[in-house]
Amino acid sequence: MKLVTLFSCFVILFLAAHSQAEILVDIPYGTAKEQKLDIYIPAKSLNNPVLFMVHGGAWRIGDKQNRSVVKAKVERWVKQGWVFVSINYRMLPNTDPYQQAGDVAKALAYVQAHSAEWNADSSKIIVMGHSAGAHLVSLLLTDTALYDAEAMKQLQGGILLDSAALDITKIMSGKHSRLYDRAFGKDPVYWRKTSAIEHLHSNVKPMLAVCSTQRDDSCAQAHSFVTKAQTLGVKAQQLGVDLSHTQINSNLGDDSLYTKNIEHFIRSLDPRFSVFLPPTT
Repeated sequence: MKLVTLFSCFVILFLAAHSQAEILVDIPYGTAKEQKLDIYIPAKSLNNPVLFMVHGGAWRIGDKQNRSVVKAKVERWVKQGWVFVSINYRMLPNTDPYQQAGDVAKALAYVQAHSAEWNADSSKIIVMGHSAGAHLVSLLLTDTALYDAEAMKQLQGGILLDSAALDITKIMSGKHSRLYDRAFGKDPVYWRKTSAIEHLHSNVKPMLAVCSTQRDDSCAQAHSFVTKAQTLGVKAQQLGVDLSHTQINSNLGDDSLYTKNIEHFIRSLDPRFSVFLPPTT
């Protein structure tokens, strides 16, 4: 644990130096020790947009300060004026995925309530998650029981980075990895409760589902989810990329076509975002 802590400190110091950001570390948004978030604030900030990030890790591991979660994203977007928020949440075996989604909702409510303290604009928030974190974000965006409807109106959209878990019932009804058994158990009622595809409705905010074409299940799940969302009138898109599951997270923020495609989606959400993104070429 000491080595992990030292490495995390190194990453934070590196990012502070290279992104010209003020970094607030381990800010509590709840009473549990895991309910903490980090905030990366640009040097010049006034009514800045917020990118709210949820790490993955099979619902049982992972950390908000992991290099793949923050480095490239902070280096690219905080320099452009984004406030970047990376959160931790309670995990398995003590906290099940639906409760984890509740933690994500609680963290987002904290960010909305306190954004003015960081010169950020609570009406310019985009939520993003990778892997299990993308599953939790998908629940946040779709399940009206998790988040206040009026507060949800303030969000601009969500980006799901390579979740293969948008339809838990389909996963559990077929051949699947043991990690899903640990997370979702044997109860079909709980499978439906934790399936974002079951909660889709017409008022869901715009979403981009990124999927790895190198995996067998991710793009199939994304396609079914996006197709159903579109039939309900939701602005939903799928982006398949020839990157590994890990690279979809770690490479986002690199100067690449992949990053520029993500930025194209961000621009489509609100014209105010254009001034906080690199110019198109």
